[in-house]
Amino acid sequence: MKKIKLILSIFMVGLIMNSCSSNDSANSTYPVAIKMTDAPGPYSAVFVDLQGVEVTGSGGATVALNVKKGIYNLLDLTNGVSTIIATDTLEMATVEQIRLILGSNNSVIVNNMSYPLSTPSADQTGLKLQVHETLQQGILYSILLDFDANKSIIQLGNGGYKLKPVIRTIQTAISGSIKGKISPVGLAVVSVVNVVNPTLSFSTNVNAEGGFTVMGVTPGTYEVTITPVSPLLPVVKTNIVVSAGITTDIGTTIL
Repeated sequence: MKKIKLILSIFMVGLIMNSCSSNDSANSTYPVAIKMTDAPGPYSAVFVDLQGVEVTGSGGATVALNVKKGIYNLLDLTNGVSTIIATDTLEMATVEQIRLILGSNNSVIVNNMSYPLSTPSADQTGLKLQVHETLQQGILYSILLDFDANKSIIQLGNGGYKLKPVIRTIQTAISGSIKGKISPVGLAVVSVVNVVNPTLSFSTNVNAEGGFTVMGVTPGTYEVTITPVSPLLPVVKTNIVVSAGITTDIGTTIL
């Protein structure tokens, strides 16, 4: 079965900047990146004319993401290859709907022949995908848009083809976070390095209350280094385990 997958990753800002507290959700921001990938199928090429991506939150608030407009050959995105098609920052904690806006230059190549993919009039205002996901602070979510092209590309009686997308959404938390505090309160940089793969690292700054949260951390075991300003010395904490969908609290570190 041929499927085209779009991955929407939603996470709290905080890898470099300080995060807001859980009681300050009104000021929280949620960066968004949408990736697109594919799997092999019976067509030589499937070209999709992507012109826009919108996210709608509770209350009907809609954000048009910064999309990389263009015609994408979905068959270039196979065997784990993906490409980011849209990024932006949301100021909403709930995602109700994603709308993909396609242009008119959609086509499919079958047996070395190119056929335009017509779009039903009901879909010309955008492909509306129901999500209904409440985001949690500090957790990186993957919203998978599973595009089944076997059902979505329909051969017409006149020999042409119609694009009537069949897409389902799957939500999965794919990362965790590390939080803690320092005492005494002051300026400090927090670095998180994976024990097995040191190139996998994250960092943030301690906020005015002495707290910090490092978000979007890939599951694994980490070493956390808290580096305050001189004359205080760095403190290293080892064997910090991060699991998907969980915030690991390392408590208060005395400097």
